[in-house]
Amino acid sequence: MRIIAGKHRGRKLAAPEGPAVRPTSDRARESLFDILAHGRFSETDACRDAMVLDAFAGTGAFGLEALSRGARRASFIERDRTARTMLLQNITTLGETQNAAVVSGDATRPPRATGGCSLIFLDPPYDEEIAPSALKALVQSGWIADEALVIVEISSKNNLEPPEHFTMLEERRYGAAKFVFLRYQRVN
Repeated sequence: MRIIAGKHRGRKLAAPEGPAVRPTSDRARESLFDILAHGRFSETDACRDAMVLDAFAGTGAFGLEALSRGARRASFIERDRTARTMLLQNITTLGETQNAAVVSGDATRPPRATGGCSLIFLDPPYDEEIAPSALKALVQSGWIADEALVIVEISSKNNLEPPEHFTMLEERRYGAAKFVFLRYQRVN
């Protein structure tokens, strides 16, 4: 696994052995970030200057790719200790410690955020189907800013019913993975 583009292009990411992490393929991540870079869901590159949340972070590949492509800051939520150790190693190896924060915890019960993020990556375990409850919890805890673009990775066999205030924009399939693009809009 490696960073696809940007200032860290080609740099390898450490990943733990075993079932704790299910890394998204480089090809699928490259396709996803090409969509974000070409303004499909925003007027400009969605990563540029974004505040990013990588929930169920694993190795941090989504958030670190966003930082490589110009995101201002990335927060990572990961509950597995081994995955968190690798994530911290990847952040340090890339020299991104000033631009990254790692939260030890569960994205379905996150701590209170200090501010909302504009670009959200959610990659829960495929077999748990917990994306809707995680999205609700992240909103309630202040992690998701109004008008945020949210990308949820689920199994290509599954469907995602977006929770209230999330609008489905598009779905894309890449092998065993499906990316679901959502927009969050808070109701005043």
